Amino acid sequence: MKKILVIGATSAIAESCARLWAQRGDALYLLGRDKARLRAIADDLRARGAAEVAMATLDVRDRPSHVSAIEQARTAMAGVDIALLAHGTLPDPGECDRDLATAMDAFDTNGTGTIALMHRLAALLELQGSGHLAVIGSVAGDRGRASNAIYGAAKAAVETYASALRQRLGRRGIQVLTIKPGFVDTPMTARFRKSALWASPSRVAASIVRAIDRDRAVIYVPWFWRPVMAIIRALPEFVFRRMKF
Repeated sequence: MKKILVIGATSAIAESCARLWAQRGDALYLLGRDKARLRAIADDLRARGAAEVAMATLDVRDRPSHVSAIEQARTAMAGVDIALLAHGTLPDPGECDRDLATAMDAFDTNGTGTIALMHRLAALLELQGSGHLAVIGSVAGDRGRASNAIYGAAKAAVETYASALRQRLGRRGIQVLTIKPGFVDTPMTARFRKSALWASPSRVAASIVRAIDRDRAVIYVPWFWRPVMAIIRALPEFVFRRMKF
């Protein structure tokens, strides 16, 4: 039985991961902003076979609350084997361009708030001498684009920090996984037109759980985003800046 902390537990991807872990009989501690939604998810996970499910509310932008939230989770489960960071928002690019406060709030949620949590969790796992830290980034972090500048910049910051933690914590036998989804059909992306490139939350979740089990370092989900983003990263700047996507 694994003891698993899920931050951003009300997100579609996180909920799908939690369902897979519940079916295996793992213990889960859920953190998120929506208390009513957390309760509903917790009830569902118990019905699916989770060994134990506990929950608490957390706003990732409230950095002073991170310490107590993580400590309560650690105490409740007597340790953390896996920590998944799956929270985030998809800000309106136009609003971010027009209003600095909106842009900084989006960066704090997707970037600095996530890094602060990773910092706390890294200390916890290092003290234990074991565990997995998994964080959901995005293919948007691979290269800055005008259509999602703040979101992409935040994800790039998270992924760079994850790389540094992977190097540092790997010496202690602690695994750090960076998850880089492409388009995922979730409530957060409901306003977008869908195509064959879009993946379901359950497909992404299955890849995440499998990657953690296999001690992977970086995954693109679905797999085809790896070569796609390799091409985009390789484009000369004079070509890339003329592209409209």
